[in-house]
Amino acid sequence: MKPLQDLKIVSIEQFGAAPYGTMLLAELGATVIKIENAAIGGDPARKTGPYYLGENDSEYFQSFNSSKKSVALDLRSDEGRKALNGLIAKADVVMNNLRGDLPAKMGLDYPSLASVKSSIVCVHISAYGRDNERTARPGYDYLMQAESGLMDLTGEPDGPPSRIGAPSMIDQTTGLTAAVGLLAAVLQARSTGKGCDVDVSLFEVAVHQLGYVARWYLNEGHVSVRQQRSAHYSVAPVQTFPTADGWVFIMCMTDKFWGELASAIGRPELAQDIRFATMGNRQKNRDAITEIVDAELKKRPSSYWLDKLGSRLPIAPVLDLASALDNPFLKTTDMVRTVPHPAMPGMRVLGNPIKINGRRLEQSVCSPMGADNAEFGLPAVALEPGRR
Repeated sequence: MKPLQDLKIVSIEQFGAAPYGTMLLAELGATVIKIENAAIGGDPARKTGPYYLGENDSEYFQSFNSSKKSVALDLRSDEGRKALNGLIAKADVVMNNLRGDLPAKMGLDYPSLASVKSSIVCVHISAYGRDNERTARPGYDYLMQAESGLMDLTGEPDGPPSRIGAPSMIDQTTGLTAAVGLLAAVLQARSTGKGCDVDVSLFEVAVHQLGYVARWYLNEGHVSVRQQRSAHYSVAPVQTFPTADGWVFIMCMTDKFWGELASAIGRPELAQDIRFATMGNRQKNRDAITEIVDAELKKRPSSYWLDKLGSRLPIAPVLDLASALDNPFLKTTDMVRTVPHPAMPGMRVLGNPIKINGRRLEQSVCSPMGADNAEFGLPAVALEPGRR
């Protein structure tokens, strides 16, 4: 039994942010009915390559939509709108990631839907929010990284601003944030009988990821800047170090860990050196620490240092994408799994990072577009032929 099996979500969604959030909830047991626009051939992510799974499906699409139902509707038609309201009347939540000015126009906000179901929770993911001068502006993940300051903080000091390397991090963080807001609002609706609107914007989530460097600026006027070797802003040594055959990341977040590192590299006296004896002094003399530790770590391969230091202080190898996903530890922890797809019976996927009673959540592929219309008593809709 999955914990959210009595939760029903109707989601008008496409691409990354809302689909990622509802995917996590679907894998936790929620029934997620993905509404796809029959007039345009469904979620554009189905046609996003380069790797396709038959007609009108792709590995990109499935990465955000596992374990969901698909219903195809033309929401511009009276019939499509009537069908949508019928689904909402039996749901707990209606979610969308439309442009900020569209939910009210399309009748997808709480004031519009309270008469359909008083306890309905309406979750809105937009680029900039629904209550300001940017409401009608479109927006995507990378734009938020640019304007929030995240891009300026990423990369080496002498390089250009860079986006976060992993794709769609702001989309996914926004989807996760929306899922938290959704669950909180559902708990409230079930106790009071009254639903509400929940708003989450890509921009505000991106800014919120600045964390303590934002507070340092807002209260102290301190402007954090890019650090060499991806170093921590205020603790040292916390950064990448070269070995004889690669790189490792070491995090001496405490005096104890610094003492362990000094001992492991054969320089125990460094722990008592006045330049390095306190956290503040280590930060002031980070360049000197870097030079000393570099010289020692370069003498041995990464595997040596991982074995020697792994149980003594926080250390990890810096892996390329292939090595990271071929890491035997992912097999040990069941984080890479096989979820059959009609076009790829052996399709490998990443497992949900949440475990319930020590077990990974079961996953399935998203249905073909509109395949679940009949299950919900809806007529089949003429669909645009799949395109690549």
